[in-house]
Amino acid sequence: MVKAVIYHNSRCSKSRDSLAILEEKGLEIEEIHYLDTPPSKETLAELCQMMGLKPRDIIRSGETLFKELGLNQYDVKTDGEWLDLLVSHPQLIERPIVRVGDAAIIGRPPENILKIC
Repeated sequence: MVKAVIYHNSRCSKSRDSLAILEEKGLEIEEIHYLDTPPSKETLAELCQMMGLKPRDIIRSGETLFKELGLNQYDVKTDGEWLDLLVSHPQLIERPIVRVGDAAIIGRPPENILKIC
């Protein structure tokens, strides 16, 4: 059976909808509640690589915390610095991120995940 990993926030409707799609597809699902168990820097880097995105691309810049930390969308940081920020403040990670096999995608909109499962 194909296994899917979802970096999940159950309070987020997009995350819940993405989880429902995975369930409908009959996949074995590993839910990682990333606010409680943040992914490591290495895992985030790997997910970014799989999605063809830079770490800056998976940051929720509209979050209040983003502004409270004195950040803005024009900040120039290395990929490693953005990853460190995401590990330290997982609430800034775009959600949900779904991994199926060697592919990963952001479930916004949730139907995006159909591209990899």
